Amino acid sequence: MPTVHIEDVHRHEGETVTLRGWLYNRRSSGKLHFLQVRDGSGVIQAVMFKGDVDEAMFDAARRLPQESSIIVTGTVKRDERSPLGYELGIQTLEVLQEAEEYPISPKEHGVAFLMENRHLWMRSRRQHAILRIRAEIIAATRDFLDGEGYLLVDAPIFTPAACEGTTTLFETQYFSRMAYLTQSGQLYNEAAAMAFGRVYCFGPTFRAEKSKTRRHLTEFWMVEPEAAFLELDGIMDLAERMVRSIVERVLERRQSELRLLERDIAPLERCTEPFPRVDYADAVAQLQSLGSDIQYGDDFGADDETILTQQYDTPILVHRYPRDIKAFYMKGDPERPDRALCVDMLAPEGYGEIIGGGQREDDYQTLHDAIAAHDLPLEAFSWYLDLRRYGSVPHGGFGMGIERAVAWICGLHHVRETIPFPRMLDRIIP
Repeated sequence: MPTVHIEDVHRHEGETVTLRGWLYNRRSSGKLHFLQVRDGSGVIQAVMFKGDVDEAMFDAARRLPQESSIIVTGTVKRDERSPLGYELGIQTLEVLQEAEEYPISPKEHGVAFLMENRHLWMRSRRQHAILRIRAEIIAATRDFLDGEGYLLVDAPIFTPAACEGTTTLFETQYFSRMAYLTQSGQLYNEAAAMAFGRVYCFGPTFRAEKSKTRRHLTEFWMVEPEAAFLELDGIMDLAERMVRSIVERVLERRQSELRLLERDIAPLERCTEPFPRVDYADAVAQLQSLGSDIQYGDDFGADDETILTQQYDTPILVHRYPRDIKAFYMKGDPERPDRALCVDMLAPEGYGEIIGGGQREDDYQTLHDAIAAHDLPLEAFSWYLDLRRYGSVPHGGFGMGIERAVAWICGLHHVRETIPFPRMLDRIIP
């Protein structure tokens, strides 16, 4: 008899199969045990009739604690009442390990308790749904970029200097010198783009932000496409096509997970429409008219992003922020030198920034002066300046934070559920 995964039982209707997994839940009714069995691919109800098994096995099932590891053999039967559409009629039950009393019960638990038990909380249906959608988002992103001709080129985790700002660096000893955990793979991506034309990197990034907001993690994953000869309009086009492609993929393949999360998918379905492009100055004026005290020259706070995106049904692309509030490598707008050729994509429903990017400064002397003006070590950026000495071209790209995209698409209140083991200001265990 075949050993199968629960997600594949529909292919074995009427057959006797073996499942290997864990007891997710159990209830009994006289001569019946209803065992909820999970194996990571799904959950199925396995029904044990007292007359079909020996007495010792039936009694063992009655006492079996939640999350005990088991091997179940039985017949696959169609059952329209089951979310899976099938159930298993048990013939034999083998207990591999009888679990101790499981700390996470069906009752309500506080977030702090669940986070302390994250290694166990991941076994719940809700967390399965979120992390499966996360995996789909990552796969969709990579498939999109691969399809657009972008080459995956990995960027290093250890870096000699800051990319996004020296106040949010994690320091680490690197033999006889100090190094830092990467804030972004962008600078190395620029070098790769000058070699391959269109590239992207995907990996963990680190920001030592002392923030406890629902949008911040100290370790998060970013996908960062970068291309030679890509200017601001093209950057916005690429970002919009990518996000639309990701949302369409999740809606196509992860409907059951979205339903389990009780996600209202209407806002996601509207992402087939073009995304509005809003000049920073117009966005500030709009915010002021809506009661915000933001002033021209200020960066958007979370409240500003929420107010602004509430006026739109889709993500929006806010472009050309003041240069003074953007990173040293942003290229200035030739028509308005006080502005940068940059863009942020803000997700609707209060989720805020999910993408940030723009054109990179391609002139050697301008970039050299910007590095000096930001009081950054020139020797650490000598290789980066070389890119402007040997065949410099207009180029640009962006970074999309995976966790923020997951939070928005899943409709989650906090990013801590969007990653298997979140790292926050007050949490590094488990």
